[in-house]
Amino acid sequence: MYEPLHHKYRPQSFAELVGQEAIATTLINAVRTSRIAPAYLFTGPRGTGKTSSARILAKSLNCLASRVPTETPCGVCEVCRGIANGSALDVIEIDAASNTGVDNIREIIERSQFAPVQCRYKVYAIDECHMLSTAAFNALLKTLEEPPPHVVFVLATTDPQRVLPTIISRCQRFDFRRIPLAAMVQHLQAIAAQEQIQITSEALTLVAQLSQGGLRDAESLLDQLSLLPEVTVERVWDLVGSVAEADLLALLDAIAQNNAEQLLDRTRQLLERGREPLTILQNLTSCYRDLLIAKTAPHRNDLVACTATTWQAMCDLVQQWNIATILDGQKNLKASEAQIKTSTQPRLWLEVTLLGLLPTTSTPQPSPVIHRNISTSKTLSVVKDASQQQTPSPAVTASAHPPQPQTPPQQEVAEPISPPPLVHHDRSDIRTDEDEAVEIPTEVVATSVDLDQVWQQVLQNLPLPSKALFKEHGSLVAIHEQHASIGIRSQKLLKIAQTKVADLEAAFGKLSDRKVKVQLEVATTHQRKANTPVTPQPTRKPPVTTASPETTASVSSATSTLIKPEPTIAPDAVAEVQPDSMLIDSPDSTTDDVAIAAQRLADFFKGEVLQLNDDAVFTQPIATSSLPPQAALDWDDADEEDTAEF
Repeated sequence: MYEPLHHKYRPQSFAELVGQEAIATTLINAVRTSRIAPAYLFTGPRGTGKTSSARILAKSLNCLASRVPTETPCGVCEVCRGIANGSALDVIEIDAASNTGVDNIREIIERSQFAPVQCRYKVYAIDECHMLSTAAFNALLKTLEEPPPHVVFVLATTDPQRVLPTIISRCQRFDFRRIPLAAMVQHLQAIAAQEQIQITSEALTLVAQLSQGGLRDAESLLDQLSLLPEVTVERVWDLVGSVAEADLLALLDAIAQNNAEQLLDRTRQLLERGREPLTILQNLTSCYRDLLIAKTAPHRNDLVACTATTWQAMCDLVQQWNIATILDGQKNLKASEAQIKTSTQPRLWLEVTLLGLLPTTSTPQPSPVIHRNISTSKTLSVVKDASQQQTPSPAVTASAHPPQPQTPPQQEVAEPISPPPLVHHDRSDIRTDEDEAVEIPTEVVATSVDLDQVWQQVLQNLPLPSKALFKEHGSLVAIHEQHASIGIRSQKLLKIAQTKVADLEAAFGKLSDRKVKVQLEVATTHQRKANTPVTPQPTRKPPVTTASPETTASVSSATSTLIKPEPTIAPDAVAEVQPDSMLIDSPDSTTDDVAIAAQRLADFFKGEVLQLNDDAVFTQPIATSSLPPQAALDWDDADEEDTAEF
């Protein structure tokens, strides 16, 4: 009867273990000194010798050729042969995958109480112990901690994370590592020589690399290849179903040359030869990993699974690649793996993915460079949607491009103010299409910013309940850096508005792309309603234009007008917007010029010109004043001060 190689060449003593010298030395010393633990836990990848070590330990404890446990079992006595073929009565191997229940563990515990029949120790080897249920593990706890003196438990698993920590703490743990490449190649060469297998050294190395540290996998693959008359590297690739190294190099060469036709042609050839799209993708991803190693550490060929010839070809090819290109290619291949797995057209997605690796498609396009003026480099724009913008008139277009001043723009930048003052809104009656784009500096809010425009933008981003509340009873008083002040009409409404601060901050955040802290305050009498806040100023006299006494007399005699003033405005603000025609330099000015000047002055104060009869005499104040109470008192105080001066 034929015996597979991985059974035929299974290690029969600790000295025959391949690549596990540290574990073998520890167990040999334990047997030699008779310091046998009640439970052992063997962990590690598949095919690294866990089950074989459990059998060797059982032989060493029970070999009849020695009166005491020995590290070199004979292998020919009845017990050694019974353990090797699985017929020993006192050495029980259990597959935990098919004995997962608590009842199976209870049966083991009951039988462990009886003395061994022909051996010194009863050995229970539980393979893949992580498959046991939690109840089964808990039932085993007490026995593992204090077993009978003639019982030894050996637990083997490939997934120690699923073993209860209480179980691990009661065992001596041995971690089996993957078999090193050199040790595996040496072991496979010995098997090939003994079995007279015609295989090249490169093919033998490739077999060891493909097994990824699992000796049983390498022996099984060598067993398959032994059926061929001569084993070469190409035969190995064909048998395992992977893409040959030469084909992978051809794909990489087509990608490096940016040749889409050649890339598709090579891919179609691989698919026609039976290679799966997912296998091609995974092998190419592994090849990209090898390319990165060849680029950064060309002397570390021990880190890759390829032959020496292929490694040299990779080192030559990678000279025209940069690290960023390799990393981008790996990222694209990784992102496409899930798509190819689940797609109904994996071949199409494979070709699309490979075309995406070409330099012309993977090179990022340079982002456009935006040159901004120094004076506007730290501003954010609150711009309405393009659908809401109207085509500007010719007059507005002309005003949008005023003549350049003689002073360069760089010299117009205001010096930093420390600390920057809190600037309030200064409303202007004239609104053009230029107001559709409002610029708010991030450091100091300019006085020319239309806070009404900003407030309307904020209201548009509020939810419906908050929008209705702040539209009727709120106004934007000031905005400074990352802080905004909102005025509320009454104290009662302020308490309600406090619950909507989060909505306001979110609305400001949408406009400015930064976090804005909102502070609510009760609107005072000097703050205007209807979302038009005005900078509060101390009480002072109304501004007086610098005209001669003769001019003043001519104005009063020509027209008897009364201007209803609005709340107090700073004198310097009046000087900035006061038209030239309001200063009458000559007493010979016509009545029309005076009327125009008076009308402009009334427009500025948002009042109106009242036409009165010449014989009208004011004996008491007008009862229908449009001023707020506090502002009226301010004007009365100013009149008293004027009278006192005279």
